[in-house]
Amino acid sequence: MLELPTDLPADLAPLSWLLGVWEGTGVIDYPVGDDRLQGEFTHRVSFSHDGGAFLNYAATAVLAGDDGEESIPLVAETGFWRLSRPATDADAGPALLPPRAAAVTRGVDDVEALRAPSGGFPIEVSIAHSDGMLELYLGEIAGPRIDIASDAIVRGAGAKEYGAATRMYGLVDNHLLWAWDIAALGTTMRSHASARLAKV
Repeated sequence: MLELPTDLPADLAPLSWLLGVWEGTGVIDYPVGDDRLQGEFTHRVSFSHDGGAFLNYAATAVLAGDDGEESIPLVAETGFWRLSRPATDADAGPALLPPRAAAVTRGVDDVEALRAPSGGFPIEVSIAHSDGMLELYLGEIAGPRIDIASDAIVRGAGAKEYGAATRMYGLVDNHLLWAWDIAALGTTMRSHASARLAKV
């Protein structure tokens, strides 16, 4: 049974089912030229909050080694998930600039005003990868399902070619299921990884 916290800022209510640490396994299957990159990996994902109107996100993955072979660390990620809404003078930023207006407590009606015609809520997800990639995803959360697509990708000078991505997350039988499609290394957009994670 999934327990949802009741002390969250209203803006986090649609995202609250993500909170916690999730662990499990997944599979990779992606063609690059004449090669096919395949394997199983272990995955750990953490969603937490520190009182702000966003979730903190961290994830690590390790490719399982074959018999007697060492496992291979894959990319680690860190980032933030939040409902998409216009910033106001009551919000801090940009950078370290303080708010220019008194704090406003947002409630259920304020969050409901963000609901899209489709019935879901627009979200923004920013993710930094340990290999020098930065991604900004835009999408929607509708109950226990999240669909996001890359809006911008920034690569360091030495990073590998990576052009676009989509991710889907869903809560199914108290497990976090996800699928990640990418366009990278000369291959057009297609599935490259998926996983099934249990809350620990």
